[in-house]
Amino acid sequence: MPNTVQGFVLIDVDVVALNNAGKDTSTTLENAVATKKIFKGRDAYTYASGQAWRYWWRETLKKDFGWEMSPVTREAKIAFTDANPVKYADDDMFGYMRAAKEERVDEKGKTKKENVTLTRVSPLKNSALISVSPTRVVKNWSSMSRQEGDAVPYGKDEYCATMKGMFSIALDQVGTFSSEDRTGFKNLNETLRKLAVENKAQEIDDPFSKDKSGKPLKLYRMPKEARVKRIADTLLALEVINGGAMQTSNMGDVTPKLIVLTTLNSGNHLFSHLAKDDLGKPAFSVDALKQVVNDYAGRIVGKVYIGRRMGFMDELEETLKAYQGENQKIFYGSVNEAVKAYLEEVKTQIP
Repeated sequence: MPNTVQGFVLIDVDVVALNNAGKDTSTTLENAVATKKIFKGRDAYTYASGQAWRYWWRETLKKDFGWEMSPVTREAKIAFTDANPVKYADDDMFGYMRAAKEERVDEKGKTKKENVTLTRVSPLKNSALISVSPTRVVKNWSSMSRQEGDAVPYGKDEYCATMKGMFSIALDQVGTFSSEDRTGFKNLNETLRKLAVENKAQEIDDPFSKDKSGKPLKLYRMPKEARVKRIADTLLALEVINGGAMQTSNMGDVTPKLIVLTTLNSGNHLFSHLAKDDLGKPAFSVDALKQVVNDYAGRIVGKVYIGRRMGFMDELEETLKAYQGENQKIFYGSVNEAVKAYLEEVKTQIP
């Protein structure tokens, strides 16, 4: 089975508005913005959308890791990237869809439109970031009063929250491209296929797809050095990731304060319920972690890496140290130590 990076994070933010939802319709004030929130029963939970998290991730890779981002083209009501995963690492890691048709002249001289759509399912998948406990959002009324005359009032939602998120990276998909003519699999056209070969991509058999005669279809895999770098940069970006709305006056630190990383020989995520609400206070359940590690021991490849920043949930320190001592498959350290230690292991798990 293909190996998959499985990650879980907790972030902790105070007086923020990470992802806004447009005009606040619950007030008569014209200049008021609402934050994104969702309900479970009567309880409200603030969240930052998965799209917002991916945007922060992309921008961090661009600014801190020097990634050259795939240019975006806007046509009428659609927009798409260059759809070139050989040249642009973000097209590779984050996926793309470039829907297009070209006019071709057939053998009889008739002009026909041919579908040349390119699509790629993202090897990097992530959830939204959602508050662990119900969140009490506060409407803060502010004003612009530096000008002459009356002040201009405006409103915004603000909150404090510990938020959880999950992500995964399909290791066998990174830097590996298909030209199979079906949705999600036609990553390359003929021009891009040749470009991949020119960049030392190796032609390999696709273990999951066959042609009509029963022969495996072909995949094009970039050199391992390039694939390792893309995966390493993506994980290391979590150490310095930043973003969120209203950063000028509501700056929040969105780097993980607690992280759990492992490699699983399955795509299912096993860390979805490590955090819980404990009478209005967010909590991390070491018992829940122990249970899933035991339940999936046969599918976990290597160790489980746990990182925690001092000052955040310090009550976990002795429990996590003891867990590391009793189970040799557990690594425990700071967030950055855990990410770097995991990277050394994951390099050996990339095909």
